[in-house]
Formats: sequence, structure tokens, C-alpha cells
Amino acid sequence: GGTACVVTGQPFDTAKVKMQTFPDMYKGIVDCFVKTYKQVGFRGFYKGTTPALVANIAENSVLFMCYGFCQQIVRRIVGVDRKTKLSDLQNAAAGSFASAFATLVLCPTELVKCRLQAMHEMQLSGKIIQGHNTVWSVVKGVIQKDGPLGFYRGLSSTLLREVPGYFFFFGGYELSRTFFASGRSKDELGPIPLLLSGGFGGSCLWIAVYPVDCVKSRIQVLSMAGKQTGFMGTFVTVVRTEGVLALYSGLKPTMIRAFLANGALFLAYEYSRKLMMKQIDSY
Repeated sequence: GGTACVVTGQPFDTAKVKMQTFPDMYKGIVDCFVKTYKQVGFRGFYKGTTPALVANIAENSVLFMCYGFCQQIVRRIVGVDRKTKLSDLQNAAAGSFASAFATLVLCPTELVKCRLQAMHEMQLSGKIIQGHNTVWSVVKGVIQKDGPLGFYRGLSSTLLREVPGYFFFFGGYELSRTFFASGRSKDELGPIPLLLSGGFGGSCLWIAVYPVDCVKSRIQVLSMAGKQTGFMGTFVTVVRTEGVLALYSGLKPTMIRAFLANGALFLAYEYSRKLMMKQIDSY
């Protein structure tokens, strides 16, 4: 599921990070795509793909594993049998709990991804003299400068994004599946309803938490140039100097990516899960 998500959405994610961190450099999504292609070529759209793959595979593996555990916790809290189907709201709460665990594996890999994606802009703006353009050089730079805890820059803003965001993510997904099932079992849904449900869930997530993600990206990228203020300090600085709309820079590529990538994520997840369950049942 994580692999399908990255392969589908990486170019739009790259545009998102660039526009969030350096909103004055780009007039819009088309301008960002054109300039990136002229300056770096097609491979520029897939900068940070390796850490993005690691991040998404790690995050979604932990997320969906913990989602199952958290569903059982929610069942205990509401006092129902472990085989009872949860409501869409209860599934949303379980997804929100699960995201807190996923954040611990997501934050370090996303920091490396964001820095690679915005490296060219950091050099152009004069914030750094020479950038590290490989995964290992970025990892080495973080360890040398800040130590292992340096990978957790932006952890609080990542948690602020993930916990409420995944409530809307799983809530939107389950609500959409309920709509398409219309009385049938959700497990009987075909690929198109699953794609649309995943896309709707992803769109709900990003609409709800986009300003938080914008602050997170700035903290993780701009901390390359020196000590960066925390979440509230960065948030207030952006609003005072650039205005509230700066917090929504890169929203358009994010929404395109959210629908496509999360549709692919849930489609791959549901079908791979069914395949594994069939294999287990055959034993």
C-alpha cells in the first residue's frame, strides 16, 4: 500500500514541499512543475523517493497493524464483542489512536525526504552554500549536526498533523465505503469504489491539517540552515510576515496527490490483505 502511494503521488508531493517552503519562488503548480523540470529534469520530481518509500512503507505497516489493535481497544472501551463491526465514527477514532504510533517511524524518514526535495531551493535562496543530494549524505549531516535526536525535528507538528488528520482519513474512508456498499458488506466492494473511498479519505485528511503540515515542512527543511523555532514560533512568524494564505501554499498539488495516492494506497492495501487472508485460510 505504501509503495503504491509513493509511486502514484511522489511528483505532487515534491511540488507540495517546494511550494510550502519557498512560496515566493512559484506562481502555482504548473510553474513549479515547469521550473523543476527545466532546472533538474524529470528526476527532480522523484527527489526523496527512497526515504519516501521507506517512510510510507514503515508508516503504513505500523499504521494498519496498530489500526487493528486500536479497533480492539475501542471495542473494549464501548463494551462490545471483539467480532462486532465498529461504526464509521469508532473506526475513525481507532485510526486516530494508531497514527500516534506511526508518527514515531514517519518523522525521521519524512525529514530526510523533505530536505532532499527542497535542497535545490535552499541553495538558490542562499540559505546553504552546498547541498547534500543523496539520502546518506543528508542522514550523515543530521547526525553530525544534531545527533540522532535531530531526526525528530518537527515531531510535535507531525503529531499535531497525524492524530486529528487520521481521524478524518479513516472516518472519510469508512463513511465513503458505507455509502458505496449501501447495505451490502464493505468487503464486497470493487476496485473503483475502493479507489474513490481512499481518495475521499485522503482529501479529508489534507483539508483538515494542511496548515500544520506546512509548518512541519518549514521546520524540517529550514533547520538545515541553523536552529529553527518550534511549531508555534514558526506558525506565528509565517502568519505575521507572509499572511495566512502562505500556510496553504502548495494545496492544489497536495489535493491532487491526496486523491490519487490514497486511492492507490487503500486499493493495494485491501487487495493485498484479501490475498494474504486467502493464503492463511488455505492452510
